Amino acid sequence: MLRFRRPSPLLAPDLRGLPRARRRTALAAVDLRDLSWRRRATPAVLAILGVCIADLSTGRERYLAPLMTVVPSIAALTLSAIGVLGVCTVGLAALIGLNRYDQVTAVHDQRFLFGSMITYAALTLFSAYVAEIRMRRAAAFAAVSSVAEAAQRALLHRPGPEVGPLRLAVRYASAADEARIGGDLYSVLDTPHGTRAVVGDVRGKGLDAVQTAAVVLGAFREAAYDEPSLRQVAARIEASVERHAPDGEFTTALFVEVRGSGAMELLQYGHVPPLWVGLDGSVTVLEAPDPWVPLGLGRLAPGQPQSWDQRFAAGDVLVLCTDGVVEARRKGSGEFYPLDQRVGGLVAGAGGSVAELDDAVGRLYADLLAHTGGELNDDALLLLVSRTD
Repeated sequence: MLRFRRPSPLLAPDLRGLPRARRRTALAAVDLRDLSWRRRATPAVLAILGVCIADLSTGRERYLAPLMTVVPSIAALTLSAIGVLGVCTVGLAALIGLNRYDQVTAVHDQRFLFGSMITYAALTLFSAYVAEIRMRRAAAFAAVSSVAEAAQRALLHRPGPEVGPLRLAVRYASAADEARIGGDLYSVLDTPHGTRAVVGDVRGKGLDAVQTAAVVLGAFREAAYDEPSLRQVAARIEASVERHAPDGEFTTALFVEVRGSGAMELLQYGHVPPLWVGLDGSVTVLEAPDPWVPLGLGRLAPGQPQSWDQRFAAGDVLVLCTDGVVEARRKGSGEFYPLDQRVGGLVAGAGGSVAELDDAVGRLYADLLAHTGGELNDDALLLLVSRTD
C-alpha cells in the first residue's frame, strides 16, 4: 500500500539571494513550491479539457477518449501523489462521460472499453508512485539546501546593519545553486582597537574552500579583539591558514580598520582593491602601495606587508567586493564588469542611512546581473560601508 507524505514547506530553501534565472532553476528542483496548487494542476486540467474538446468536436465517428491516458503522466510532473489521484479521478469521470457520448458501452465494445479503463487506472497508480518519489527527492534536496544555508549563516555570521561607527549593506551569492555556500567571506567587528573588517576570497570552491573560509573567519574573530595592530591580526590569520587550511589553498584578503577620528587603515593580501566613492560620485580605486601575496603564501615572500591610511568621512562610501564581481563577464561579448565606471552613479550619496545604503547595494547588484544576463559563474560578494558620524 502506498503511503503518501507531504514534505514540510519549512524545508524549502531561502533563495532570495540568487539571480532570477538561477532562482527559477532552484525552485523547479524543489518541486515548484513557489506555485500554488491551482497553477501546478493547470497542465493536467488543460489536458483533460483538450481531450474532451477533441472528442466532442469530431463527433461519434471518431473515438478519441483513450487519449485521456496522457493525463496521469502530465499530472505526475507537477503534482503530489494525492494531487495526481485527485486530478485523475476528474479525468476518469470525463473518460466515462466521453464513452457514453461515443456510445461505446454496447456489449460488443465492452472488451475494448474495459482495456482502456484498466490502462487508465494502472497509469494513474504508477504516476502517483512516480510523483511520490519525486516529492521525496525534492524534500531531500530542500533539506540539504537548508542545512547548507544554515552552515553559511553560521560561518559568515552576518553582522547587523550598524557595527560601531559603520553602516553596512551586503549582497552575497554562491556560484553553486545546490550548496548556497561558497568561498567568499566577510566579517565586521567592533573591537577595543577600532571597528575592523575583513573581506576574503578562497581559491576554488567546494568543501575545501568552505573549510579554509572557516579557518580565516575563526582566526579573525579571535585576533581582531586581541591584537593591537592590523598587521598583527593578519599575521595571526596567516599562521592559522598555514596550520589548518588544506594543502594548496590560499585566500586573498583585505583588512580594514576604522577609528573614531575618521581615519581608515587598510591592509591588502592579493585581494581586489576597494573603491572609495565620494559624496559627489567621484570614484577612487584604493591601490595598495605595497601589494602582498594572499594568506597561506606568506612563507614564499620575504619581508612584511605594509598597511596604508585613507580618509573616510561621513557621506563617503567604501565599496568592498570579491573577484566574482569584477571578473563577471558580459553575456555574449565576454567583457568584464566595469565596477569602477558603474559604481559612482549607483552609490553616490547613499551613505546617509542604512536604508539608502541597502538600496544602493541592491542597485549595484542588479546592474551586475544585467551585465551578465542574470547568471554568475563565480561566488560574488558586494559590501558597502559608510560612517554614522
